[in-house]
Amino acid sequence: MAISAVRLNHAVLFVADLDRAEHFYTDAFGMVVMAREPRANAAFLRLPRSGNHHDLGLFGVGPGAAPKRRGSIGLYHLAWQVDTIEELVEARQTLVERGAYTGESSHGATKSVYGVDPDGNEFEVMWMLPRADWGEYETAATVDVLDLDAEVSRWSGVPTAGKVVEAARE
Repeated sequence: MAISAVRLNHAVLFVADLDRAEHFYTDAFGMVVMAREPRANAAFLRLPRSGNHHDLGLFGVGPGAAPKRRGSIGLYHLAWQVDTIEELVEARQTLVERGAYTGESSHGATKSVYGVDPDGNEFEVMWMLPRADWGEYETAATVDVLDLDAEVSRWSGVPTAGKVVEAARE
């Protein structure tokens, strides 16, 4: 029998410097520290519009830890969803301002910008097209150039993660 999970609830990362990582995620994503566990050198953070207890756990392992190597076995990246295409534009600017921006692409049904935290953990900030507009992308996994200006012109003001936001308010 398969596990009947609904979605990924949170992620946990090992980081070299807990304070540095905590500052990055609270600054770049506006996360709030919900709890700390000093015995484990850990912090648990929540996104401002989340209904979770925490969305991200950070465990400090110290500066002597081996750095993450791109392409090694393990987590490739996390993906954070925004509600509107305008929020994706804002996310790109936030990452650029922090020196954390690494690229962008269109995946058909999703439009994405990419970044990296101070420990080299990669992440994606993505906006998803309305479900009714997925079309051929329903069963495709494309990687194309993102024309964010054109996407804003087409999708301006169209929220697609609203159900998540509404659930967080309940």
